Amino acid sequence: MMHCFIEQDAQAVPVELIPASDFDGWITDQPEDLRNWAASTGFTGKAGSVSLIAGADGALARVLFAHATDPGIWDWAPLPAELPDGTYRIEGEAKPADLNDLALAWGMNAYAFIRYKSEDKPKDSTGPVLVWPEDCDRDGVVSTAEATNLVRDLINTPASDMGPPELAAAAADLASSHEAEYSVIEGDDLLDQNFPAIHAVGRAHDRAPRLIDIRWGASDAPKVTLVGKGVCFDTGGLDIKSTAGMKLMKKDMGGAAHVLGIAAMVMDAALPIRLRVLVPAVENSISANAMRPGDVVPTRHGQTIEIGNTDAEGRVILADALFEAASEAPELIVDFATLTGAARVALGTDLPALFCNDDIFATALLEASTAVGDPLWRMPLWAGYDKQVNGKIADLTNAPEGGYGGAITAALFLQRFVTEPISWAHIDVMAWNIAQRPGRPEGGEAMGVRAVFEALRARFAP
Repeated sequence: MMHCFIEQDAQAVPVELIPASDFDGWITDQPEDLRNWAASTGFTGKAGSVSLIAGADGALARVLFAHATDPGIWDWAPLPAELPDGTYRIEGEAKPADLNDLALAWGMNAYAFIRYKSEDKPKDSTGPVLVWPEDCDRDGVVSTAEATNLVRDLINTPASDMGPPELAAAAADLASSHEAEYSVIEGDDLLDQNFPAIHAVGRAHDRAPRLIDIRWGASDAPKVTLVGKGVCFDTGGLDIKSTAGMKLMKKDMGGAAHVLGIAAMVMDAALPIRLRVLVPAVENSISANAMRPGDVVPTRHGQTIEIGNTDAEGRVILADALFEAASEAPELIVDFATLTGAARVALGTDLPALFCNDDIFATALLEASTAVGDPLWRMPLWAGYDKQVNGKIADLTNAPEGGYGGAITAALFLQRFVTEPISWAHIDVMAWNIAQRPGRPEGGEAMGVRAVFEALRARFAP
């Protein structure tokens, strides 16, 4: 990712930043040839628009970029997306926060998932390169961009190369690079160590289920535990998905990718916390020993789960992981999961659903999401629906009847495994861009990662 930034270049093309609201006054003060160029090319100063200006020798000499009056990160993304290969520098005054967002958008725009392409860009094509702006938080930009692109890479990798073993290897690499503790419980050892729900979901595949565990930071620091759903591929099990429903199911480990991305940022920033990351990693497959509709699955907590639908497996594996997370009584637990289609129906694909049992923590997460332009939308843990999670022959059901309020009942199910009074947030996320946009390529995406990191930073390292 660092190839898109450079320390300095005397030949870098200047990029002038123009607030769209000031464009009319600005253009009036420009030389006649520039006014004519803007008029003839249709550059009217609309926010997000770019004008490329040639010099006397015909080479690119200057770039104009009109931006929103109070820009967020994605308001800067059209700039690098519209530039030809070359080196550029920012000209004029800008707030440090805006420069950070501009540089981060530049780094995000440089991402491409090319692992399986037989041909990359031509060897002389590097994309636009930015001279680091002064007053820019370089370490923060690089950490955030690299964490985001780690999330994207993990999600974009097909299940053939990103099953439970490969996800565990990626977590081990991350832990090693930050001198964190790493362990994994695999296969039938899950039964021996009392993680029966994780085992039940993943036992049908020959790539064994496992629980990935990372610990980092001083043992006496405030404890924060991240839990990520790691269903590396979801066929739906015996309640098999349709062809269309299965098409994107390599992304069902998106929750795991998200918490690994946040962990990378936390460790890069050396936040003064005791971090733990738990990822139950499985494939929800079909074989003679696959769990069946109507089966009753035990859990680490001791509560039993009646399987109403084998395609509601994510909450089953999270049950064991969340109860283990709560067993250490951390100050905060945050889980990420590509959990329900109901959340997408309610909020669309770009807006993750936030459920939280602590109003103060929820407010901090929402304020952080606004501050960094990484949206979350709070939805209710509506107690009136809690009885829908009760099972008929077991303590709980993983598939309440009727299907109404599915994102809420899924969150209420998870809440049964978080012991009071721990502050807990559950984020139900799409983890995928359904269309290409500047800085946000189609495919796997980190959603809510920057928001959660910012909330942790503001709380523990203000």
